[in-house]
Amino acid sequence: MAQTQLHGHVVDRSGRPVSGAGVDVNGRAGTVFSDAAGTFVLEIKPIAGNGVVLRARDSAMDSGNVSVAVTNLGQDVELVMVPSSLSQQATVTATRSSVEMGPAAVTQSTLSGDELTRFPALTLDESLRQHAGFELFRRSSGWVQNPTSQGVSLRGLGSTAVSRTLILANSAPLNDPFGGWIHWNELPPEAIDAVTITSGGGSDLYGSSALGGVIDVVPAHPETTRADVSMAAASEDTRTASGRGDLQQGRLHELVAGEDFRTAGYILTAPAVRGTVDVPANVHFENGRVELDRTIGAAGRAFVTGNVLNETRGNGTRLTTNGTRLWRYLAGDDWNVGARTSGRARLFGSQEVYRQSFSSVNATRSVETLTRLQRATTQEMGGSTDASYHRAHLAFVGGADVRDIRAGDLERPVTSAHQETSSRQRFIGGFGEAIGEFGRWSGAASVRIDSASNLDTTMFTGAVPKIIPNRNEIVASPRVGVVRQLTQHVSVHGSGFRAFRTPSMNELYRTGQVGSETTLANPKLLSERATGAEGGVSVHAARISAQATYFWTEVNRPVAAVLVSSTATTILEMRQNLGQFQSQGVETSVQVNEDHAISAKFGYQYAHAVVTNFSAQTSLVGNWIPDVPRETATAQVRFRSARLGDLTIAGRNSGRAFDDSANTFVLHSFFQLDAYGERSLGRGFTVFVSAQNMLDRRADVARTPVLTQGIPFVAQGGIRFGWGRSS
Repeated sequence: MAQTQLHGHVVDRSGRPVSGAGVDVNGRAGTVFSDAAGTFVLEIKPIAGNGVVLRARDSAMDSGNVSVAVTNLGQDVELVMVPSSLSQQATVTATRSSVEMGPAAVTQSTLSGDELTRFPALTLDESLRQHAGFELFRRSSGWVQNPTSQGVSLRGLGSTAVSRTLILANSAPLNDPFGGWIHWNELPPEAIDAVTITSGGGSDLYGSSALGGVIDVVPAHPETTRADVSMAAASEDTRTASGRGDLQQGRLHELVAGEDFRTAGYILTAPAVRGTVDVPANVHFENGRVELDRTIGAAGRAFVTGNVLNETRGNGTRLTTNGTRLWRYLAGDDWNVGARTSGRARLFGSQEVYRQSFSSVNATRSVETLTRLQRATTQEMGGSTDASYHRAHLAFVGGADVRDIRAGDLERPVTSAHQETSSRQRFIGGFGEAIGEFGRWSGAASVRIDSASNLDTTMFTGAVPKIIPNRNEIVASPRVGVVRQLTQHVSVHGSGFRAFRTPSMNELYRTGQVGSETTLANPKLLSERATGAEGGVSVHAARISAQATYFWTEVNRPVAAVLVSSTATTILEMRQNLGQFQSQGVETSVQVNEDHAISAKFGYQYAHAVVTNFSAQTSLVGNWIPDVPRETATAQVRFRSARLGDLTIAGRNSGRAFDDSANTFVLHSFFQLDAYGERSLGRGFTVFVSAQNMLDRRADVARTPVLTQGIPFVAQGGIRFGWGRSS
């Protein structure tokens, strides 16, 4: 057929024109872009009898595929854009509702399932390092690092074993109920649809642990019948296999997914100080997930899920190991009444057994002696509910949560009496939120009241009991935020908040050890309280999206490991409430040519995080917060070709940091360069390769006081098969 001119316009759900939206033609991304009035003109040559398929989209909205028949090519085509699934999920995380009332006054970054998969990483935490502000307590990978070193730091707030960031999946917490750290190997990769990172205090909606922000892991839900399998091998004798299967039967949908991962690992200790006791740190884990969904009405859904993680680790010497067996279960209901009222209800629980062994090593690292065995058991039950009602330009959201955790910790020192602790924590909270949109202004105000209790704690040393008095704290966490849309593409926002975090039972009652660094428990710890503010600007144009945010957070009574004593081979610390620390700085991100053949993302964070008050040790005032670099930068460049395949080049630079509160042990700055490539073979098969740390420059991870280092050069190759995927 001859060349035909097609006219059209792009609007949102309210009928307002959308400028800068890319219009795809028959799957070719960004063929043209809509102008200031939302109109576009295409010169096309349709295939005889088939017409064309159009799709308009930008970073937040999507029209879906719209078929235009040959007989209608001369007519004006309207493409109606609605919030994309990723945008909707970001709204849910920011407001704890699905209400769309203009942009929210938060700093968010969402990584899609494709971005997580097509990134040079072996585990989820490595993939999240695409975000410049994301870092674990230790600067290493979750596939060799002890779980107690996998707490999350956002905006320079640091972490210890516990995370100052709340991790969610299906609106239920993923933070370990006993220790607060994160099991990054818990979910099969095929069972993750996206991850949304919201920086800044979130206690106004989510309560304790959301002091530094909220990371929402969006799990995949069952779709139409499909199957996915992935198998790969990598350096350090690493093998992994994972898969997923979905089945649809009318209104019923089922999903089964699982993963098996094993690696011989690598030696953590730096070559210059390595001894005969040092062996590779390794991990072998299996996880599994099942879900049964039933759709109710047009948009309702009820579901049940179960998840299991079985993990064993070698921690870098012959006598130090740990293991985790964690079961989680969840039931939920997403409901709506008419077009204005909707809500969610969740019931969740978990059971966990965690074991670990500790040792001491002599100065030459030639002799290792077992010092202690630990075993912690945890049971958790909880529930949450929230509901929203919106009308015209105003919406109200309210909800409540309860979480009850019961744990026992058995410590068996080799040379002294056994120590056994049983304890209970209970959290009860409720929140209310008002969201409004008036012309170019939008905003939200929320407040949450929490009751955090430590109950029924008994500590035995041998046969001698010590009863710890019950404690309860009532905490109010307000937040106010406002957004002003300056132009169609530019907006500014500002917000202020209060947030808190209650010490975990691990911090209160369990002695921990990493290498030769021992950290004593402290049952007198109080909750951390934070006050913060941020202000920023966002730009969303046709080929570029950017945001820059200034942040300031002051944390009172932060829990930190404070030096008690040290020798050439050991460090003894105790968890204490410091007086106060402050983190302020800038977080920026830029995304260019999203969904085009060549695209790029850049991120940068500057965080000036220092102790500002500690009367017990005034010498610490002005010191850096441990394990927090001043500067972090990330960059990813992606090339996509239907004929050649996809290629991602990723770089990350992290400034120097200190590994102790006294700022004695320096962790030097590092740069890591990675790459990922894949190519479709047809019939559902795709081959992929990746390389991590291509320059083979190992990062300083910890000085305990012996220097340990991060990942060496690692190459990976594998194959994926997908069948029956929805578009």
